[in-house]
Amino acid sequence: MSTDTVPAAPTPQAGPPEPLAELDDLRVWFPAGGGAQVRAVDGVSLTVRRGETLGLVGESGSGKSTTGLALLRLVDPTSGRVRVGGRDVTRWSRRRLRGLRRRVAMVFQDPQASLDPRRTIGASVAEPLVVHRLAGSAQARGRRVAELLELVGLRPDLAGRHPHELSGGQRQRVGIARALAGEPDLIVLDEPVASLDLSVQAQIMNLLRALQRDLGLTYLFIAHDLAAVEHMSDRIAVMYLGRIVETGTPAQLYRQPAHPYTAALLSAVPVADPKVERRRRRIILRGDVPSPVDPPAGCRFRTRCPQALPDCAEVDPALVEVALGQRAACLYAGEAVRAMRDGA
Repeated sequence: MSTDTVPAAPTPQAGPPEPLAELDDLRVWFPAGGGAQVRAVDGVSLTVRRGETLGLVGESGSGKSTTGLALLRLVDPTSGRVRVGGRDVTRWSRRRLRGLRRRVAMVFQDPQASLDPRRTIGASVAEPLVVHRLAGSAQARGRRVAELLELVGLRPDLAGRHPHELSGGQRQRVGIARALAGEPDLIVLDEPVASLDLSVQAQIMNLLRALQRDLGLTYLFIAHDLAAVEHMSDRIAVMYLGRIVETGTPAQLYRQPAHPYTAALLSAVPVADPKVERRRRRIILRGDVPSPVDPPAGCRFRTRCPQALPDCAEVDPALVEVALGQRAACLYAGEAVRAMRDGA
């Protein structure tokens, strides 16, 4: 086996799913002028298990998309480690990354911007086949493009059209087909339904779930829409100002959030029942998100947390287990959330 490729998925074994991708104390900093650094991702450790969907949620600017780009090595880590399929890919060269890009694909938020307007749909879907030297002849590529379009619910005759001739939902299906062309193990979904109408969002999410079931895919699902994350995810990681502040299952985070930031995010999600909605207590955060150039000392959320205490400015809390499979980075995990909900 060449050392330039990420190994294909092994035959499934009994027991818990193995890690497919791992981020270990990952930092991605960008220069901001005058010697300052934008700490977009600042010490993130995550594990994506084979066959699952890990949801990554947070406000705009929290570092979610940069985390996904770093996993694909589309941005270079400042420090930390990226492992995929058991291999450390943190410092791989561009040539070696070609193998990674086949095993890890990405679907972007804006299908219009991610597709070349000058190329036909068929040419865009076929591009990974050419890059990775799959389906060698032009005829074989054409057949494979038709199969991929049908797989995502599109007619094969759309291959000759251009992106502007398709609807937003159709364009996103094309983006999914292109991601599937290399037969990846892991797909990073960066806000894949954010730009779509609600009815189309449901169709795309159902398609993604069906493809995961049928093809054995693993997803990193990046979104700010908490309802979409709950629908799609097996586990969820909540991100704030470049850090992971809570992880757990959807049931844990949505029913018993332990971090005040998670509770605040959930309190802003509308409830369909008007009676329940009227009785709910909203958690209003004060101030704005601090600058990632100069994050607060201690807990990064303390400047907006209604329950912050003096020691929150002194201690940078690590993620600690608050329940089986649930961790939170808060000195007063659970206790602070209860006080917020009680209006204390």
